[in-house]
Amino acid sequence: MVTIRDVAKQAGVSVATVSRHINKKGYVSQAAKDAIERAIGKLNYSPNQMARSLTTKQTNMIGLIVPDITNPYFPELAKAVEKTAYKHGYTVVLCNAGDTEEQEKHYIRSLQQNYVAGLIVTTNHIEANFYKQLDIPIVALDRHLSEAIPTVTTDNVLGGQLAAQYLIAEGHKRILCVRGPLQIDVANDRMLGFENEMNKHPEIQVDVIVSPFDFESAKQIAAQHFAENIQYDAVFACSDASAIGVMKAAETFHLNVPEKLSVIGYDGINITKLLSPELTTIAQPITEMGQTATDLLLTLINGQQMKETRVVFPPKLLIRNSTKRGTNS
Repeated sequence: MVTIRDVAKQAGVSVATVSRHINKKGYVSQAAKDAIERAIGKLNYSPNQMARSLTTKQTNMIGLIVPDITNPYFPELAKAVEKTAYKHGYTVVLCNAGDTEEQEKHYIRSLQQNYVAGLIVTTNHIEANFYKQLDIPIVALDRHLSEAIPTVTTDNVLGGQLAAQYLIAEGHKRILCVRGPLQIDVANDRMLGFENEMNKHPEIQVDVIVSPFDFESAKQIAAQHFAENIQYDAVFACSDASAIGVMKAAETFHLNVPEKLSVIGYDGINITKLLSPELTTIAQPITEMGQTATDLLLTLINGQQMKETRVVFPPKLLIRNSTKRGTNS
């Protein structure tokens, strides 16, 4: 078995120099780095991660905590995080926290015990004080945990406004809004933007229902309202997953989209381009968000100065065929 001493001998440097280079701790000249990398490649050396973690109290693992892996939005975020982390030599451990605070805390404790280098959190089941007390770098992604924790998100208030403005411009008069859970801040922001615009138009009637961000729940909840035979002409769903559920419910009640019912979602996940009709949506720059959150976390892990601690991306209205003035954009 090749050891760190073998690498040092092959590279012509000390074991301490090899250790500093592998652990990215302390100064190593470029010439020494090149020699060590050549030796690692020639000897096919793989550092013992467990031994390193016991010494440094840190591994090259990043924990990514998501609320629901069945929602296609989160795998797309995870892909961007994983791709960026991999480029920098880190491995991502994906944790599906579900709907409970206890499950999320379980994963956090397990990650800490395994000396994870940092966390990217896309949930907000737990109070901010819990995160602030953790002795570990943390970045919040698509959630706001605390002013003290770096955050990457979109302008969700603006996104809600864009959806409302579009439906108003299209002349819709009876709108069903399928909002997200009350305890999720981004859902509240989207609703705030939507309501602020709709309040300017009292002639438009809006009914609001609460639904988790998943297909089946939104389908069942929307179906209950469609069964009341209310003549809705449009639906704004505060996530694409919810919008897809709404479209399935509409199909059950023979409400053709978009001839009888315009539907607009929120997120811009890839699957919305495969629907028939394709879904009009308020798109978030999912890849850029995941990349940025990972870059911020690596900055924290490396003890570097952060240029900014709050990154807010603008959302974009993508008009497709689930609304009357649809295109194939």
